[in-house]
Amino acid sequence: MTGMDARDADLKKELSATLQARRELGEEYESALVDSFLEKVDQRIDGAVERRVRRQFAEQQMTVARDSRAPRATDTWGERFGFGIVSLVLAVPLSAIGGGVAHLPGLLVAWLGIVGVNVVQAARTRPGLFGRRGSGQDGDWDD
Repeated sequence: MTGMDARDADLKKELSATLQARRELGEEYESALVDSFLEKVDQRIDGAVERRVRRQFAEQQMTVARDSRAPRATDTWGERFGFGIVSLVLAVPLSAIGGGVAHLPGLLVAWLGIVGVNVVQAARTRPGLFGRRGSGQDGDWDD
């Protein structure tokens, strides 16, 4: 039996006991017996509502906690190092092609692309790297 089935069975037993007591005690005790049974039903409903509210509150707290965490860089040091090495290795042929085909302007475009890719990678792995951080105190910038 699940928890809900057990509680339903308990409630049915309470109702049966209340009806049996009413038969034995007579009509003069009917309102007291009904009030007692309804009090038990109220307690059961209150308990169910309280459990549901606690669960929803806990879920809400978990959602807030997840959303309030600062994003963390998922890259390891090795991945960043590897990106830098690949960037430098590709810089050689890109420089040769850009400089050979379009001379100085081609070389500048190739290096602007290399620098741009590395700036984007740095901004992605360190979100606050290029943003304003201060409030005007201790040499920080004013917003």
